[in-house]
Amino acid sequence: GINMIVRLWEWNVEREKEGKMPVDMGLGLNTDNIVAGNIGASKRMDYTMIGDGVNLAARLESACKQYSARILISDFTYQKLKGTYQVRYIDDVVVKGKTEPVGVREVLDYHNKDTFPNLMDTVNHFNEAREHYRSGNWDKATKSFKECLKANPEDKLSKTYDNILILEDDCIPRKELFYFINKKINLLKSKNYAAICGYQLPEIHKKSKKN
Repeated sequence: GINMIVRLWEWNVEREKEGKMPVDMGLGLNTDNIVAGNIGASKRMDYTMIGDGVNLAARLESACKQYSARILISDFTYQKLKGTYQVRYIDDVVVKGKTEPVGVREVLDYHNKDTFPNLMDTVNHFNEAREHYRSGNWDKATKSFKECLKANPEDKLSKTYDNILILEDDCIPRKELFYFINKKINLLKSKNYAAICGYQLPEIHKKSKKN
């Protein structure tokens, strides 16, 4: 996966020289037991994979855009890694039809010092911020996310979390903020809060604000 992104970027350099638009993609990786093989009837058969593990990998792939990431792996894959990688724990997701959340981590080894300056400092601050966030310590989480942005002002994921936490002071009580963050970023998009962070409150909470 890391090599795929590196080679893609190299190809994009050539594309841009030719006046073509660059190509981007995201990868979702999961480790599980699945069913793979030719499935279908005698007149029409396709090689495919089915199973919960496949569904989770697909969910991670689609989440890359949501988290401004290119490689997302599940905790199941992370626990099987044998080498040392530059990884940060970014969130928990629930696959459709399941109730238990699964940890999601971003792999950053395809970056270099130019594409992601101060990478290790950013990763360390981010992991610290996530721990504070999970424990509901908003002030410390905000401080750590801001440290991420000092190390790398272009880290989009840190910007996203930092901007969401701004809502605590601007429009949402702490208890409700925790609910909104865990409802996932893509459920909160709107025009009304574009000036703050690109998200808005559902109608029910805008009404409760007036009360």
